[in-house]
Amino acid sequence: MSSSPAPFQTIRTPDASPRPTKIHADGVKVIYGTKQALHGVSIDIGEKSVTAFIGPSGCGKSTFLRCINRMNDTIVGARVEGKITLDGEDIYNTDLDVVELRARVGMVFQKPNPFPKSIFDNVAYGPRIHGLAKSKADLEEIVVTSLQKASLYNEVKDRLQEPGTGLSGGQQQRLCIARAIAVSPEVILMDEPCSALDPIATAKVEELIDELRTNYTIVIVTHSMQQAARVSQRTAFFHLGHLVEEGPTDHIFTNPLEQRTQDYITGRFG
Repeated sequence: MSSSPAPFQTIRTPDASPRPTKIHADGVKVIYGTKQALHGVSIDIGEKSVTAFIGPSGCGKSTFLRCINRMNDTIVGARVEGKITLDGEDIYNTDLDVVELRARVGMVFQKPNPFPKSIFDNVAYGPRIHGLAKSKADLEEIVVTSLQKASLYNEVKDRLQEPGTGLSGGQQQRLCIARAIAVSPEVILMDEPCSALDPIATAKVEELIDELRTNYTIVIVTHSMQQAARVSQRTAFFHLGHLVEEGPTDHIFTNPLEQRTQDYITGRFG
């Protein structure tokens, strides 16, 4: 591991009416082999709200997102230091069941990735493996409710046995969101969920994110500052593996306190 950089101070602007903390990160570092990708990131993420991570490519925002449901565990040579808690519970505790954690913290990826199964079976997969349905009727109710929450049910209700891969890109992404919702998560992580979608499909997913935040804590990584401004209540700006500044979204975009934040949002680098 490389020598530690000089101490870095993140600039934070509190909310006027802060939400209870759902996720707390303290001094999180991620090292891939000999390369340090994150340098001591600390942040509190409020429940039932949308937090956006912005910053140039390679700045560490997706790396940090993957820490929240331990996806970095799947990368050979990756090491995570520091502490992350979910409702006060250390998610890196050796006694913690990672499968259970990933049911509580769902993930939606950059490219829609429906399973090569029917629309119904895509959504039913998680509840089946986690034993969430006591009967076939229970399972059907979970599938229908999840598709409704993902604003997809009316579009697919007559073809639930058709392949999920046959849907349009935007519908596939909403199917993946329905699949994440089906196991009743508390947190939904979204890693650039609209980057592969056209503007109309993007608008539908953004509307959905706004609806979902009443029931879920959502963290979204996005390259689109316009998207961050539209969907999030708080924004965190990453640069070169550091969390530079975080605060209410309108404050970050209209009155940032750090010059690098100002330079990024005005397009001077990226």
